[in-house]
Amino acid sequence: GFNGVTLLIQTSFDRFLGIHLPFSPISLALNAIPAIFSFRTIGKRFTINTALIIVATSVFTDIVPAMPITQDILLISVFGGLINGAAISLCLIGGTSTGGTDFIAVYFLEKKNRDVWNFILMGNATVLILAGLMFGWDKALYSILFQYASTMVLHLMYKKFQQSTLFIVTNRPAEVCQAIYAVSQHGATILDGEGAYEHCERQMVYSVVSAAQAKKVIHAVQKVDASAFINEIKTQKLRGRFYVPKEK
Repeated sequence: GFNGVTLLIQTSFDRFLGIHLPFSPISLALNAIPAIFSFRTIGKRFTINTALIIVATSVFTDIVPAMPITQDILLISVFGGLINGAAISLCLIGGTSTGGTDFIAVYFLEKKNRDVWNFILMGNATVLILAGLMFGWDKALYSILFQYASTMVLHLMYKKFQQSTLFIVTNRPAEVCQAIYAVSQHGATILDGEGAYEHCERQMVYSVVSAAQAKKVIHAVQKVDASAFINEIKTQKLRGRFYVPKEK
């Protein structure tokens, strides 16, 4: 991400020009343009909170002394990536981000309903390949492991823009639809069917909800109909109108 580009600029100036640049000014300058874009397109509160995180991250990166826990680069890459992914996820769950490429990801998620974290991973890998060409491949390859671990944790923890498909066999379809809408603001479709064993009429409610809300929706449905048969399936691709709450 932008932190990687910042480190690349720092290292280039230090190694080739003998000039030591602090982290903060470079990071803030790189984040300025996407922050302005985010302010206009995503949301004011989201951008302001993100700007505070960017400033805090930049300042603390300069003032907090390095205290390595281990010298094993593989362990540092894997566990550093896990911690980084968890930190980014917590920010996104709280309605903000860590800046940089997060602005790009949130924009595409909100405006295009597209998950682009894997594309951002490829972009980060490109930056690291450039770093490998300039400074050596070992650190660059370890950094790719760091980015992969971070992206996997992000997919695991942050589910706002992932969807779950619910198939609910119930005798109270209207009440179930109301419960789904009350929790998720998503509609549902009632399908008529026949139970294969008892050969009696059955109604099935079909709905797609945010994966982050799926547990709450299922709990609400069970309160309406404790005997409902519920099948939750991870939605791979979705086309058409799907309500996504916007950042403010």
